[in-house]
Amino acid sequence: MENATDYIAKVYKKVEQRDPNQVEFLQAVKEFFDTIEPVIARHPKLIEENILERIVEPERIFQFRVPWTDDQGNVQVNRAFRVQFSSAIGPYKGGLRFHPSVNQSIVKFLGFEQIFKNSLTGLPIGGGKGGSDFNPKGKSDFEVMRFCQSFMTELQKYIGPDVDVPAGDIGVGGREIGYLFGQYKKLNGFGAGVLTGKPIPMGGSLARTEATGYGLVYFTDEMLKDAGKSFAGEKVVVSGSGNVAIYAIEKVHQLGGTVIACSDSNGYILDLDGIKVDTVKRLKEVERKRISEYVTEHPTATYVEGSVWELEEEFQIALPSATQNEISGATAEKLVKQGVYAVAEGANMPSDLDAIKVYQTNKVLYGPAKAANAGGVAVSALEMSQNSIRLSWTFEEVDSRLKDIMTDIYVQCRDVAKEYGAEGDFVTGANIAGFLKVSEAMLSQGVL
Repeated sequence: MENATDYIAKVYKKVEQRDPNQVEFLQAVKEFFDTIEPVIARHPKLIEENILERIVEPERIFQFRVPWTDDQGNVQVNRAFRVQFSSAIGPYKGGLRFHPSVNQSIVKFLGFEQIFKNSLTGLPIGGGKGGSDFNPKGKSDFEVMRFCQSFMTELQKYIGPDVDVPAGDIGVGGREIGYLFGQYKKLNGFGAGVLTGKPIPMGGSLARTEATGYGLVYFTDEMLKDAGKSFAGEKVVVSGSGNVAIYAIEKVHQLGGTVIACSDSNGYILDLDGIKVDTVKRLKEVERKRISEYVTEHPTATYVEGSVWELEEEFQIALPSATQNEISGATAEKLVKQGVYAVAEGANMPSDLDAIKVYQTNKVLYGPAKAANAGGVAVSALEMSQNSIRLSWTFEEVDSRLKDIMTDIYVQCRDVAKEYGAEGDFVTGANIAGFLKVSEAMLSQGVL
Protein backbone atom coordinates (compact mmCIF):
# COMPACT_ATOMS: atom_id res chain seq x y z
CA MET A 1 0.00 0.00 0.00
CA GLU A 2 1.28 3.51 -0.81
CA ASN A 3 2.24 5.74 2.09
CA ALA A 4 0.19 8.73 3.29
CA THR A 5 2.44 11.35 1.65
CA ASP A 6 2.28 9.74 -1.78
CA TYR A 7 -1.47 9.11 -1.50
CA ILE A 8 -2.25 12.74 -0.60
CA ALA A 9 -0.02 14.03 -3.42
CA LYS A 10 -1.66 11.68 -5.93
CA VAL A 11 -5.18 12.76 -5.02
CA TYR A 12 -4.31 16.47 -5.07
CA LYS A 13 -2.72 16.11 -8.51
CA LYS A 14 -5.92 14.51 -9.76
CA VAL A 15 -8.01 17.38 -8.34
CA GLU A 16 -5.72 19.87 -10.10
CA GLN A 17 -6.08 18.01 -13.40
CA ARG A 18 -9.86 17.85 -13.12
CA ASP A 19 -10.43 21.45 -12.05
CA PRO A 20 -7.35 23.44 -13.11
CA ASN A 21 -9.19 26.77 -13.25
CA GLN A 22 -11.04 26.50 -9.94
CA VAL A 23 -8.53 28.57 -7.98
CA GLU A 24 -10.52 29.02 -4.77
CA PHE A 25 -11.51 25.36 -4.61
CA LEU A 26 -7.91 24.21 -5.15
CA GLN A 27 -6.75 26.59 -2.41
CA ALA A 28 -9.26 25.14 0.06
CA VAL A 29 -8.29 21.57 -0.81
CA LYS A 30 -4.56 22.29 -0.53
CA GLU A 31 -4.96 23.98 2.85
CA PHE A 32 -6.83 20.88 4.05
CA PHE A 33 -4.46 18.32 2.49
CA ASP A 34 -1.39 20.09 3.91
CA THR A 35 -2.52 19.25 7.46
CA ILE A 36 -3.97 15.74 7.39
CA GLU A 37 -0.98 13.50 6.70
CA PRO A 38 -0.74 12.43 10.38
CA VAL A 39 -4.30 11.10 10.43
CA ILE A 40 -3.96 9.36 7.05
CA ALA A 41 -0.74 7.71 8.24
CA ARG A 42 -2.40 6.55 11.48
CA HIS A 43 -5.48 5.13 9.74
CA PRO A 44 -4.43 3.20 6.60
CA LYS A 45 -8.05 2.17 5.95
CA LEU A 46 -8.60 5.75 4.76
CA ILE A 47 -6.20 4.97 1.89
CA GLU A 48 -7.73 1.54 1.25
CA GLU A 49 -11.19 3.09 0.93
CA ASN A 50 -9.85 6.10 -1.04
CA ILE A 51 -11.62 8.50 1.29
CA LEU A 52 -9.78 11.62 0.10
CA GLU A 53 -10.73 11.26 -3.54
CA ARG A 54 -14.31 10.62 -2.53
CA ILE A 55 -14.51 13.56 -0.15
CA VAL A 56 -13.16 16.16 -2.59
CA GLU A 57 -15.74 15.25 -5.25
CA PRO A 58 -19.23 16.67 -4.55
CA GLU A 59 -22.08 14.20 -4.41
CA ARG A 60 -23.85 16.45 -6.93
CA ILE A 61 -23.82 19.96 -8.38
CA PHE A 62 -26.76 21.84 -9.92
CA GLN A 63 -26.36 24.81 -12.23
CA PHE A 64 -29.40 26.67 -13.50
CA ARG A 65 -30.48 29.95 -15.02
CA VAL A 66 -32.59 32.49 -13.13
CA PRO A 67 -34.68 34.73 -15.41
CA TRP A 68 -36.40 37.71 -13.78
CA THR A 69 -37.85 41.10 -14.73
CA ASP A 70 -36.44 44.39 -13.45
CA ASP A 71 -38.51 47.47 -12.58
CA GLN A 72 -38.14 48.80 -16.14
CA GLY A 73 -39.71 45.66 -17.55
CA ASN A 74 -36.42 44.28 -18.91
CA VAL A 75 -35.79 40.54 -18.69
CA GLN A 76 -32.55 39.75 -16.86
CA VAL A 77 -30.82 36.37 -16.59
CA ASN A 78 -28.45 35.22 -13.85
CA ARG A 79 -26.57 31.99 -13.28
CA ALA A 80 -27.09 29.99 -10.09
CA PHE A 81 -25.58 26.94 -8.39
CA ARG A 82 -26.15 24.48 -5.56
CA VAL A 83 -23.35 22.13 -4.51
CA GLN A 84 -24.47 19.20 -2.37
CA PHE A 85 -21.04 18.14 -1.19
CA SER A 86 -21.42 15.58 1.58
CA SER A 87 -24.38 14.01 3.36
CA ALA A 88 -22.26 11.58 5.41
CA ILE A 89 -23.42 12.93 8.77
CA GLY A 90 -26.72 14.61 7.87
CA PRO A 91 -28.69 16.65 5.33
CA TYR A 92 -26.70 19.12 3.25
CA LYS A 93 -26.40 22.43 5.11
CA GLY A 94 -24.85 25.65 3.91
CA GLY A 95 -25.70 29.16 2.84
CA LEU A 96 -26.70 30.86 -0.39
CA ARG A 97 -24.49 33.72 -1.60
CA PHE A 98 -25.75 36.43 -3.97
CA HIS A 99 -22.71 38.29 -5.32
CA PRO A 100 -21.25 38.99 -8.80
CA SER A 101 -18.17 36.85 -7.98
CA VAL A 102 -20.18 33.64 -7.49
CA ASN A 103 -19.11 30.82 -9.79
CA GLN A 104 -18.64 27.07 -9.48
CA SER A 105 -15.19 27.39 -7.90
CA ILE A 106 -16.52 29.71 -5.19
CA VAL A 107 -19.45 27.50 -4.23
CA LYS A 108 -17.27 24.38 -4.30
CA PHE A 109 -14.66 25.89 -1.98
CA LEU A 110 -17.41 27.09 0.36
CA GLY A 111 -19.18 23.73 0.28
CA PHE A 112 -15.94 21.82 0.91
CA GLU A 113 -15.12 23.98 3.94
CA GLN A 114 -18.70 23.56 5.14
CA ILE A 115 -18.31 19.79 5.46
CA PHE A 116 -15.73 20.12 8.22
CA LYS A 117 -17.18 23.24 9.81
CA ASN A 118 -20.53 21.48 10.23
CA SER A 119 -18.80 18.39 11.57
CA LEU A 120 -17.04 20.46 14.23
CA THR A 121 -20.35 21.73 15.61
CA GLY A 122 -21.21 18.19 16.72
CA LEU A 123 -24.62 18.55 15.09
CA PRO A 124 -25.98 16.10 12.46
CA ILE A 125 -25.56 18.22 9.33
CA GLY A 126 -23.66 17.63 6.11
CA GLY A 127 -21.96 20.14 3.82
CA GLY A 128 -23.37 22.16 0.95
CA LYS A 129 -23.37 25.66 -0.52
CA GLY A 130 -25.00 27.64 -3.28
CA GLY A 131 -25.78 31.01 -4.71
CA SER A 132 -25.93 33.21 -7.78
CA ASP A 133 -24.01 35.97 -9.53
CA PHE A 134 -27.01 38.24 -8.88
CA ASN A 135 -26.08 41.44 -7.04
CA PRO A 136 -28.82 42.68 -4.65
CA LYS A 137 -27.02 46.01 -4.10
CA GLY A 138 -28.89 48.85 -5.74
CA LYS A 139 -31.92 46.68 -6.50
CA SER A 140 -35.40 47.56 -5.30
CA ASP A 141 -37.24 45.28 -2.90
CA PHE A 142 -39.52 44.21 -5.76
CA GLU A 143 -36.56 43.34 -7.99
CA VAL A 144 -35.00 41.27 -5.22
CA MET A 145 -38.35 39.60 -4.63
CA ARG A 146 -38.82 38.67 -8.28
CA PHE A 147 -35.29 37.29 -8.48
CA CYS A 148 -35.71 35.24 -5.29
CA GLN A 149 -39.01 33.82 -6.50
CA SER A 150 -37.48 32.74 -9.81
CA PHE A 151 -34.41 31.32 -8.03
CA MET A 152 -36.50 29.28 -5.59
CA THR A 153 -38.83 28.00 -8.32
CA GLU A 154 -35.88 25.94 -9.58
CA LEU A 155 -34.01 25.32 -6.32
CA GLN A 156 -37.06 23.90 -4.54
CA LYS A 157 -36.87 20.77 -6.67
CA TYR A 158 -33.67 19.72 -4.91
CA ILE A 159 -34.08 20.79 -1.25
CA GLY A 160 -36.14 19.78 1.76
CA PRO A 161 -35.99 19.69 5.60
CA ASP A 162 -34.36 16.24 5.59
CA VAL A 163 -32.47 16.60 2.31
CA ASP A 164 -30.83 20.01 1.92
CA VAL A 165 -31.38 23.06 4.12
CA PRO A 166 -29.95 26.32 2.73
CA ALA A 167 -29.40 29.49 4.74
CA GLY A 168 -28.04 32.98 4.06
CA ASP A 169 -24.53 34.17 3.24
CA ILE A 170 -23.13 37.32 1.60
CA GLY A 171 -26.00 39.21 -0.07
CA VAL A 172 -28.66 36.97 1.46
CA GLY A 173 -30.16 38.32 4.67
CA GLY A 174 -33.58 38.26 6.29
CA ARG A 175 -35.24 40.02 3.34
CA GLU A 176 -33.96 37.51 0.80
CA ILE A 177 -34.66 34.49 3.02
CA GLY A 178 -38.21 35.75 3.53
CA TYR A 179 -38.85 35.97 -0.22
CA LEU A 180 -37.21 32.57 -0.82
CA PHE A 181 -39.27 30.94 1.91
CA GLY A 182 -42.48 32.52 0.63
CA GLN A 183 -41.96 31.02 -2.81
CA TYR A 184 -41.04 27.62 -1.41
CA LYS A 185 -44.21 27.69 0.72
CA LYS A 186 -46.37 28.64 -2.27
CA LEU A 187 -45.06 25.67 -4.28
CA ASN A 188 -44.77 23.05 -1.53
CA GLY A 189 -46.86 24.10 1.46
CA PHE A 190 -45.51 25.29 4.78
CA GLY A 191 -42.22 23.62 5.71
CA ALA A 192 -40.39 25.71 8.30
CA GLY A 193 -37.33 23.48 8.36
CA VAL A 194 -36.42 23.96 4.68
CA LEU A 195 -34.49 27.23 5.19
CA THR A 196 -32.72 28.72 8.17
CA GLY A 197 -32.06 32.34 9.01
CA LYS A 198 -35.80 32.96 8.61
CA PRO A 199 -37.54 35.97 10.16
CA ILE A 200 -38.91 35.08 13.61
CA PRO A 201 -42.62 34.94 12.61
CA MET A 202 -41.79 32.28 9.99
CA GLY A 203 -40.04 29.96 12.43
CA GLY A 204 -36.68 31.68 12.70
CA SER A 205 -34.48 31.41 15.76
CA LEU A 206 -33.64 34.16 18.17
CA ALA A 207 -29.88 34.86 18.17
CA ARG A 208 -29.49 33.58 14.58
CA THR A 209 -28.70 37.09 13.32
CA GLU A 210 -25.99 37.49 15.96
CA ALA A 211 -24.71 33.93 15.79
CA THR A 212 -21.71 34.08 13.44
CA GLY A 213 -20.33 37.30 14.92
CA TYR A 214 -20.93 36.27 18.52
CA GLY A 215 -19.58 32.78 17.83
CA LEU A 216 -16.43 34.23 16.29
CA VAL A 217 -15.77 36.23 19.44
CA TYR A 218 -16.59 33.31 21.76
CA PHE A 219 -14.04 31.14 19.92
CA THR A 220 -11.43 33.91 19.95
CA ASP A 221 -12.00 34.55 23.65
CA GLU A 222 -11.27 30.90 24.44
CA MET A 223 -8.13 31.03 22.30
CA LEU A 224 -6.98 34.19 24.09
CA LYS A 225 -7.69 32.76 27.55
CA ASP A 226 -5.51 29.73 26.86
CA ALA A 227 -2.68 32.12 25.99
CA GLY A 228 -3.18 34.15 29.17
CA LYS A 229 -4.77 37.05 27.30
CA SER A 230 -8.24 38.59 26.82
CA PHE A 231 -10.14 41.20 24.81
CA ALA A 232 -10.15 43.57 27.78
CA GLY A 233 -8.26 46.75 26.96
CA GLU A 234 -7.18 45.59 23.49
CA LYS A 235 -7.66 47.36 20.17
CA VAL A 236 -9.42 45.27 17.55
CA VAL A 237 -10.01 45.68 13.80
CA VAL A 238 -12.93 43.95 12.10
CA SER A 239 -13.16 43.93 8.30
CA GLY A 240 -16.60 44.13 6.76
CA SER A 241 -19.75 45.78 8.09
CA GLY A 242 -22.31 43.12 7.33
CA ASN A 243 -24.02 40.70 9.65
CA VAL A 244 -20.87 38.94 10.90
CA ALA A 245 -18.87 42.11 11.47
CA ILE A 246 -21.65 44.03 13.22
CA TYR A 247 -22.25 41.43 15.88
CA ALA A 248 -18.57 40.64 16.31
CA ILE A 249 -18.07 44.34 17.08
CA GLU A 250 -20.95 44.28 19.54
CA LYS A 251 -19.63 41.24 21.42
CA VAL A 252 -16.02 42.51 21.50
CA HIS A 253 -17.23 45.70 23.16
CA GLN A 254 -19.23 43.63 25.69
CA LEU A 255 -16.01 41.78 26.57
CA GLY A 256 -14.04 44.99 27.14
CA GLY A 257 -12.22 45.35 23.82
CA THR A 258 -12.37 48.39 21.53
CA VAL A 259 -13.05 47.91 17.82
CA ILE A 260 -11.37 50.89 16.17
CA ALA A 261 -12.13 50.14 12.50
CA CYS A 262 -14.51 48.32 10.17
CA SER A 263 -15.11 48.50 6.44
CA ASP A 264 -17.16 47.82 3.34
CA SER A 265 -16.07 47.13 -0.24
CA ASN A 266 -15.23 50.82 -0.85
CA GLY A 267 -13.25 51.78 2.23
CA TYR A 268 -13.04 51.82 6.01
CA ILE A 269 -13.85 53.98 9.00
CA LEU A 270 -11.38 54.58 11.82
CA ASP A 271 -12.86 55.62 15.16
CA LEU A 272 -10.29 55.49 17.95
CA ASP A 273 -13.02 55.99 20.55
CA GLY A 274 -14.62 52.74 19.41
CA ILE A 275 -16.98 52.00 16.54
CA LYS A 276 -20.57 52.95 17.44
CA VAL A 277 -22.26 49.70 16.56
CA ASP A 278 -25.80 51.10 16.68
CA THR A 279 -24.90 53.54 13.91
CA VAL A 280 -23.40 50.78 11.77
CA LYS A 281 -26.48 48.59 12.34
CA ARG A 282 -28.82 51.34 11.18
CA LEU A 283 -26.71 52.30 8.16
CA LYS A 284 -26.27 48.71 6.98
CA GLU A 285 -29.33 46.80 8.16
CA VAL A 286 -32.04 49.47 7.84
CA GLU A 287 -30.90 52.20 5.46
CA ARG A 288 -28.59 49.99 3.32
CA LYS A 289 -26.05 52.81 2.96
CA ARG A 290 -22.27 52.83 2.53
CA ILE A 291 -20.04 52.84 5.60
CA SER A 292 -18.69 56.27 4.60
CA GLU A 293 -21.95 57.79 5.93
CA TYR A 294 -20.74 56.97 9.46
CA VAL A 295 -18.46 60.02 9.60
CA THR A 296 -21.31 62.44 8.96
CA GLU A 297 -22.74 61.43 12.33
CA HIS A 298 -19.42 60.94 14.12
CA PRO A 299 -17.10 63.71 12.86
CA THR A 300 -14.16 62.64 15.05
CA ALA A 301 -14.00 59.42 12.98
CA THR A 302 -12.28 59.29 9.58
CA TYR A 303 -13.17 57.50 6.36
CA VAL A 304 -10.46 56.19 4.02
CA GLU A 305 -10.95 54.48 0.67
CA GLY A 306 -9.21 51.13 0.29
CA SER A 307 -8.66 48.04 2.42
CA VAL A 308 -8.99 48.33 6.20
CA TRP A 309 -5.79 46.29 6.46
CA GLU A 310 -3.91 49.27 5.00
CA LEU A 311 -4.46 51.36 8.16
CA GLU A 312 -1.30 52.28 10.07
CA GLU A 313 -2.75 52.38 13.58
CA GLU A 314 -1.40 49.81 16.03
CA PHE A 315 -3.85 47.15 17.21
CA GLN A 316 -3.65 43.69 18.73
CA ILE A 317 -6.47 41.51 17.36
CA ALA A 318 -7.71 41.12 13.77
CA LEU A 319 -11.10 39.64 12.90
CA PRO A 320 -11.31 39.45 9.08
CA SER A 321 -15.04 39.15 8.35
CA ALA A 322 -15.50 40.42 4.79
CA THR A 323 -14.62 37.93 2.05
CA GLN A 324 -12.16 35.29 0.83
CA ASN A 325 -8.46 36.11 0.37
CA GLU A 326 -8.65 39.63 1.77
CA ILE A 327 -5.35 39.10 3.63
CA SER A 328 -2.26 38.21 1.58
CA GLY A 329 1.16 37.17 2.83
CA ALA A 330 2.43 40.74 2.53
CA THR A 331 -0.59 42.07 4.42
CA ALA A 332 -0.08 39.49 7.16
CA GLU A 333 3.57 40.59 7.53
CA LYS A 334 2.33 44.16 7.95
CA LEU A 335 -0.18 43.13 10.62
CA VAL A 336 2.52 41.35 12.61
CA LYS A 337 4.70 44.48 12.52
CA GLN A 338 1.71 46.51 13.78
CA GLY A 339 1.50 44.35 16.88
CA VAL A 340 -1.24 41.90 15.91
CA TYR A 341 -0.85 38.73 17.95
CA ALA A 342 -4.25 37.11 17.26
CA VAL A 343 -6.26 36.58 14.07
CA ALA A 344 -9.61 34.78 13.95
CA GLU A 345 -11.67 34.49 10.79
CA GLY A 346 -15.30 35.55 10.55
CA ALA A 347 -15.35 35.26 6.75
CA ASN A 348 -14.73 32.09 4.77
CA MET A 349 -11.02 31.70 3.90
CA PRO A 350 -10.11 35.41 4.26
CA SER A 351 -6.40 34.60 4.62
CA ASP A 352 -4.54 33.12 1.67
CA LEU A 353 -1.99 30.32 2.07
CA ASP A 354 0.94 32.74 2.30
CA ALA A 355 -0.82 34.69 5.07
CA ILE A 356 -1.37 31.50 7.06
CA LYS A 357 2.35 30.71 6.81
CA VAL A 358 3.15 34.18 8.16
CA TYR A 359 0.83 33.66 11.14
CA GLN A 360 2.38 30.31 11.94
CA THR A 361 5.98 31.47 11.49
CA ASN A 362 5.38 34.40 13.85
CA LYS A 363 3.38 32.32 16.35
CA VAL A 364 0.27 34.44 15.90
CA LEU A 365 -2.78 32.91 17.58
CA TYR A 366 -4.82 31.90 14.54
CA GLY A 367 -8.43 30.70 14.48
CA PRO A 368 -9.26 29.38 10.98
CA ALA A 369 -12.67 30.04 9.47
CA LYS A 370 -13.98 26.49 9.55
CA ALA A 371 -13.72 26.63 13.34
CA ALA A 372 -14.02 30.30 14.26
CA ASN A 373 -17.03 31.20 12.11
CA ALA A 374 -19.06 28.04 12.74
CA GLY A 375 -21.48 29.90 15.00
CA GLY A 376 -23.87 30.75 12.19
CA VAL A 377 -24.37 27.21 10.99
CA ALA A 378 -24.51 25.99 14.59
CA VAL A 379 -27.50 28.19 15.34
CA SER A 380 -28.98 27.30 11.95
CA ALA A 381 -28.94 23.68 13.10
CA LEU A 382 -30.53 24.77 16.39
CA GLU A 383 -33.19 26.54 14.30
CA MET A 384 -33.82 23.25 12.47
CA SER A 385 -34.23 21.54 15.85
CA GLN A 386 -36.75 24.14 17.01
CA ASN A 387 -38.68 23.79 13.75
CA SER A 388 -38.77 19.99 14.15
CA ILE A 389 -40.21 20.13 17.66
CA ARG A 390 -42.34 23.22 16.90
CA LEU A 391 -40.94 25.17 19.81
CA SER A 392 -38.98 28.42 20.13
CA TRP A 393 -36.17 28.87 22.62
CA THR A 394 -35.35 32.20 24.23
CA PHE A 395 -32.46 34.35 23.06
CA GLU A 396 -30.58 33.45 26.25
CA GLU A 397 -31.09 29.70 25.70
CA VAL A 398 -29.82 29.84 22.12
CA ASP A 399 -26.91 32.12 23.01
CA SER A 400 -25.89 29.79 25.84
CA ARG A 401 -25.96 26.77 23.49
CA LEU A 402 -23.95 28.75 20.93
CA LYS A 403 -21.28 29.63 23.48
CA ASP A 404 -21.04 25.99 24.58
CA ILE A 405 -20.69 24.83 20.95
CA MET A 406 -17.96 27.37 20.16
CA THR A 407 -16.08 26.49 23.34
CA ASP A 408 -16.27 22.81 22.42
CA ILE A 409 -15.02 23.56 18.88
CA TYR A 410 -12.02 25.38 20.32
CA VAL A 411 -11.28 22.49 22.70
CA GLN A 412 -11.49 20.01 19.81
CA CYS A 413 -9.05 22.07 17.74
CA ARG A 414 -6.63 22.45 20.64
CA ASP A 415 -6.72 18.85 21.84
CA VAL A 416 -6.66 17.16 18.42
CA ALA A 417 -3.75 19.34 17.28
CA LYS A 418 -1.81 18.28 20.37
CA GLU A 419 -2.74 14.60 19.87
CA TYR A 420 -1.39 14.64 16.31
CA GLY A 421 1.86 16.42 17.12
CA ALA A 422 0.91 19.97 16.10
CA GLU A 423 0.24 21.67 19.44
CA GLY A 424 -1.00 25.25 18.99
CA ASP A 425 -1.80 24.73 15.30
CA PHE A 426 -5.57 25.22 15.19
CA VAL A 427 -5.67 24.80 11.39
CA THR A 428 -4.43 21.23 11.75
CA GLY A 429 -6.65 20.69 14.78
CA ALA A 430 -9.78 21.93 13.01
CA ASN A 431 -9.11 19.99 9.82
CA ILE A 432 -8.37 16.70 11.54
CA ALA A 433 -11.16 16.99 14.12
CA GLY A 434 -13.73 17.73 11.41
CA PHE A 435 -12.35 15.09 9.06
CA LEU A 436 -12.30 12.27 11.62
CA LYS A 437 -16.06 12.37 12.17
CA VAL A 438 -16.92 12.61 8.47
CA SER A 439 -14.47 9.89 7.41
CA GLU A 440 -15.72 7.53 10.11
CA ALA A 441 -19.28 8.02 8.87
CA MET A 442 -18.19 7.43 5.25
CA LEU A 443 -16.36 4.23 6.18
CA SER A 444 -19.36 2.89 8.09
CA GLN A 445 -21.73 3.52 5.17
CA GLY A 446 -19.72 1.73 2.51
CA VAL A 447 -18.71 3.00 -0.90
CA LEU A 448 -21.43 5.46 -1.95
